[in-house]
Amino acid sequence: MTLKLFFYTVVLLLVFLGYRSYSATSISLKIGDDAPSFSLNDATGQTHYLSDYAGKYLVLYFYPKDDTPGCTKEACNFRDDVAQFEKLGAKVVGISLDSSQSHAAFSVKHHLPFPLLADSNGTVADSYHALTNFYILKMAKRHTFVINPAGKIVKIYTDVDTSNHSQKIIADLKLIQNEGTEH
Repeated sequence: MTLKLFFYTVVLLLVFLGYRSYSATSISLKIGDDAPSFSLNDATGQTHYLSDYAGKYLVLYFYPKDDTPGCTKEACNFRDDVAQFEKLGAKVVGISLDSSQSHAAFSVKHHLPFPLLADSNGTVADSYHALTNFYILKMAKRHTFVINPAGKIVKIYTDVDTSNHSQKIIADLKLIQNEGTEH
């Protein structure tokens, strides 16, 4: 009985500390800010830089874990809508703390036509304020950033519904691009 009580106390303490850490972090990036640069490898070991996407819109989405239900749904919706993104001049790139090998298996299994980048130490997720750090467990939060061709953040999503997220971004990209042509 004492061991059980100790276990539950430790779990509650970790949950409390983790929640405090999670709730204390806020999005400090704002629309109009320069997107933080990155240099990360994809599933094949090729290095991707933010500058590779200059001149195009970039949908940079952070997600917690390869091959989990919500992350799979989100990735497959991006996959199914990739032609619409390309028609809008936008590239899709996913980032999680999973390894390149994990990304490779996930990409092959679900036929993902866009790169997944391995941010194994969480540095890039942290620079985008998309890192959950529960002391013993780190993972990317489900956040998405739309970056314009000049490298500025034009849209931030922190409350993501994986069932319609991709379509919501497409609608927002159309609005953003239409606003840009009216000025």
